[in-house]
Amino acid sequence: MSSPIFARIQSPRTADDIVSQMETLILEGVLRVGDRLPGERELAVQFDVSRPVLRIALKTLEAKGLLVARHGGGTFVADVIGEVFSKPVMDLISSHKKAAADYLEYRREIESIAAEYAARRATEDDRLLLSRIVEAMQLAYETDDFKKEADLDVELHSTIGECAHNIILLHTLRSCYRLLADDVFYNRTVIYGFPGAREKLLQQHKAIADAIMDANPDAARAAVRRHIDFIEEAQKEAERSSAWQATSRMRRSQRELDRP
Repeated sequence: MSSPIFARIQSPRTADDIVSQMETLILEGVLRVGDRLPGERELAVQFDVSRPVLRIALKTLEAKGLLVARHGGGTFVADVIGEVFSKPVMDLISSHKKAAADYLEYRREIESIAAEYAARRATEDDRLLLSRIVEAMQLAYETDDFKKEADLDVELHSTIGECAHNIILLHTLRSCYRLLADDVFYNRTVIYGFPGAREKLLQQHKAIADAIMDANPDAARAAVRRHIDFIEEAQKEAERSSAWQATSRMRRSQRELDRP
């Protein structure tokens, strides 16, 4: 971590105080899944506590499932993003075409709210983070790095959820984007592969970020809706194209069989 985020514990410096501070950092999204904590010695210095007190706090957080210690590898924030659906339901959803449409409908509404809140509440640090992500998106576009573009897509939307400064919205969106990152409903790389789609997606992402940085909630909400509308249409086009290709392949195969 580039700078300390842990505050000095005031007297009497108990493990409970450390636990409370760490829980807040995780809940507020400051510490995210997979983040590695500083080493025990450095962490004790930042909290200004003894190492035995720190160890008690870390063990408590591990027992709560918030941290995970890897032997010889350090301590990390555990995977605290809740599973939205059980495995049987996920299997049903992934094979049900209506679920993809419903997912986009859900994203259109919840992301509109998140973007509106972000435009109203984003701090200067939030805006700086958003601008850096957009710059990385531009670079990924220019270097034809499809995977990086797709990863940054999720990162941008997740960060907008953080900028909304609403804990429930933040964690709801994180669960939502896990489904997106895992390509549960549709394959994002297929959409990125469509002619002109990458440029359109980049411009749409920039429009959302710009509206938030300009503190324009109406523009932010409208930009999100245009973005999701485009994804919805691109997904339909991808399905049509896939069906056409399958039909063409069968025609060619059949006619080759018919040749004398």
